[in-house]
Amino acid sequence: MSTKTCHFQAEVSQLLDIVVHSLYSRKEIFLRELISNASDAIDRAIYEGLTDKAIVADAPTWEIYLRVDKTARTLTIEDNGVGMDAATIESCLGTIARSGTKAFLEAAKAKTGSNAPETIGQFGVGFYAAFMVATNVTVNSLARGPNATAVRWCSAGDGDYTVSDGDRTTPGSAVTLQLREGMDEFLEEWQLRNLVKQHSDFISYPIRFVDAAKPPAVAPAPINTMRALWKRAKSEITPAEYNEFYQHLAHDRHDPLKVIHVAAEGAVEFRALLFLPSESTFDMMMPSSQRRKGLHLYVRNVFIGSDFEALLPEYLRFVRGVVESSDLPLNVSREMLQDDAVIRKIRSNLVGKVLATLAEMKKDDAPAFQKFFRAFGRILKEGIHFDHEHAAKLQDLLLFPSVRTENDGLLSLRQYRDAMPAKQKEIYYLVAENLATARQSPQLEAIQQHGCDVLFFVDPIDAWVAEDLTEFDGCKLRAIDQGDLELGTAEEQTVAKQQRDEADKSFRPVLDFIREKLSDELSAVRLSPRLTDSVCCLVAGQGRMSPSMERMMRAMNQDVPKELRILEVNPAHPLLARMQQMLDADRNDPKLADYVELLHGQALLAEGATPRDPRKFTKLVAALMA
Repeated sequence: MSTKTCHFQAEVSQLLDIVVHSLYSRKEIFLRELISNASDAIDRAIYEGLTDKAIVADAPTWEIYLRVDKTARTLTIEDNGVGMDAATIESCLGTIARSGTKAFLEAAKAKTGSNAPETIGQFGVGFYAAFMVATNVTVNSLARGPNATAVRWCSAGDGDYTVSDGDRTTPGSAVTLQLREGMDEFLEEWQLRNLVKQHSDFISYPIRFVDAAKPPAVAPAPINTMRALWKRAKSEITPAEYNEFYQHLAHDRHDPLKVIHVAAEGAVEFRALLFLPSESTFDMMMPSSQRRKGLHLYVRNVFIGSDFEALLPEYLRFVRGVVESSDLPLNVSREMLQDDAVIRKIRSNLVGKVLATLAEMKKDDAPAFQKFFRAFGRILKEGIHFDHEHAAKLQDLLLFPSVRTENDGLLSLRQYRDAMPAKQKEIYYLVAENLATARQSPQLEAIQQHGCDVLFFVDPIDAWVAEDLTEFDGCKLRAIDQGDLELGTAEEQTVAKQQRDEADKSFRPVLDFIREKLSDELSAVRLSPRLTDSVCCLVAGQGRMSPSMERMMRAMNQDVPKELRILEVNPAHPLLARMQQMLDADRNDPKLADYVELLHGQALLAEGATPRDPRKFTKLVAALMA
């Protein structure tokens, strides 16, 4: 064949410019595309060899080579797959966006239904990514089968290409890239190994590296593992293999806490190998842009990316693993998911599998689940606010410390609900800065006296959780530091109210005096149904913002209006009677105003806050001690 110069079709000058400069965000993607094409060529040879033994008459060992010549500054990607003749090479490489793989796939499916081999090439543009790093690309190919002749295709990506006789003597194709200036990194073995490990590690055929300056005597060892663990049956995989794969994938020296192996069939088919880590990492609470991504997306063993947040919601970001599907619709650069319907189905399935696994762990292996929850419970709780579809399942997974849990143990809402006394109608909880502060809260006194437990919401996110977690199993959740609190049976409540009303008549003057002195801090001062030993406590109006939430919002530089609180005092405490006596004796006694200040400061300290004037408060305490 004489050399023939041809023009690209489909307005190549513009289209090649898009491919080279706009289609892919990272130049190194070219290697992934060319290796994928090589893998497809081998797949096709194997498939055609099933019916045409002449295709595989040489009984080849299927493999892909990366050959580097630093002197010539060339990189060659070579396979021993199906190869191409002159007509095929012009058809596939002379027309942008006309994919030989896609045409083959369509023809195979028409002939055999859905039993065609899986192939990665779908758009016919991946090959042209080579021009991002090469000034000239040469393809030397020999088709499999009798009477085939070698053909050479060459182009500088400038609108023309040439087709001539090739010199290849064995079936397959070799794509040689004359690298541009500044692209010498793609001649380095370490860089090529890294790129293969990142993007093509699970290609089913060995990828071997050869340096032209020191060719090996025997075939070098593969630089890819070829072990797509998620495609193997669970029964064939040992725990050690799962652990090794997880550590390789997640860069974690610990073994995973749990493995979730998914093989979904039906309207959308995909496989997933998910891991629940045993330890949290420092970046879990960082913004999304600064976190390592948990899921790696593969299409037919080829790594597509790890930045697809659409596959799992944010509150499951601790999950690590791999998702692979032939049904995932990608844009032509394979860097963006684009069909929401398919993604939603995969996402829904993955979320269901993860939550079901956690529920199973909680039921069958409580110690393991508590370990998981201590590491990732704070993140999981975000789902209460953002994922109303799975709210019931998430509620069942929540754990909290409580008054009755020992050694900082954790209690589920179900366990709390089942242990409630018959006369208790609500689930009680307290939002606090930390567990120590919660356990010392005066608001617990009367509740404990009535034999009731209280859940402690002490994670920073719990203040938000409380806004959405309003009911469980038909039982309302009630913050014990908000609004009125009625304890005991209806009869006991009536008696307690009558006693407070009687006491209120006696102490109304001192209650009004306290309110007057703290008018800029308090909305009311009243006798407390919560206290049995302490003298006072602060509560919020029903449905108002908790003090913990208020302080948190201010710490985030949010403009939060000041909430006036309610000061509750214990009518049985001798201090209240003493202050009433002082008020009756001399309303202008300066000590009386000091006692009001101490009373308020004491209530603030009890909930983990700071007195409004710490210096004055400490001086008053010192003077009282003296």
